[in-house]
Amino acid sequence: MEGHPHQHQHHQISVNIDTGDRFPQWSVQETRDFLMIRAELDPTFMETKRNKLLWEVIATKMKEKGYNRSAEQCKCKWKNLVTRYKGCETMEPEGMRQQFPYYNELQTIFAARMQRMLWMEAEGGASASKKKGVQLSSDDEDDNEYSDGGEKASSKKKRKVVKGGGGGSSSATISENMNSLKELMEEFMKQQMQMEMEWMKAYERREEERRVKEMEWRQTMEALENERLMMEKRWREREEERRMREEARAEKRDALITALLNKLRREEM
Repeated sequence: MEGHPHQHQHHQISVNIDTGDRFPQWSVQETRDFLMIRAELDPTFMETKRNKLLWEVIATKMKEKGYNRSAEQCKCKWKNLVTRYKGCETMEPEGMRQQFPYYNELQTIFAARMQRMLWMEAEGGASASKKKGVQLSSDDEDDNEYSDGGEKASSKKKRKVVKGGGGGSSSATISENMNSLKELMEEFMKQQMQMEMEWMKAYERREEERRVKEMEWRQTMEALENERLMMEKRWREREEERRMREEARAEKRDALITALLNKLRREEM
């Protein structure tokens, strides 16, 4: 009898949790604040295999900003954002930013991660290579994500290299890590250049459309100005003709009056 109400209470709690995970919706500002917090902690995420506590920290920081989100909600939101970010790789830059307004924030996070990896590789040598491999492994396993320029196959290859190199820091392992990192960087730079070229093409296309519209507007204004000048010229010509007719009529009238006066003078004489 005592256990039954307890089970009912447990069921009620789970229902509330599910409801809380779904609602309320994430606003644009809340998502941007969340990404700013996630970006600050990204180096720590890459250094640990168990990041459950980090999501708790993010949830706490969100509460400090006035948002009531659990660690699990934050983690699910991050996975959804990363999935949408991956889906934008084949889209046009203009349409991409309309469909996914947080693309720049995600790209900044992954670009900074790539720079940290390159710096560690350059500074730390073999030990950095091992640590880098652990970072990629822990991040992929827990968050199901990858760095901006990487493919899933490259990430799996890195995990295999890390597992196989546990016996020592041999030159072959370092060479493989360097080659994998080089491939990642080349792919990342290729994507960056492709995006920049697409952006330049879109910009040039908009600039050309602007020039065409401006030329059409100038031509329209010139046509209107020419029409105004022609109308003004015709008006002046009509005014000149009217003045000449008035002067001719006045001369004729004066001549007629003079003739009549002369005739009257002759009759009187």
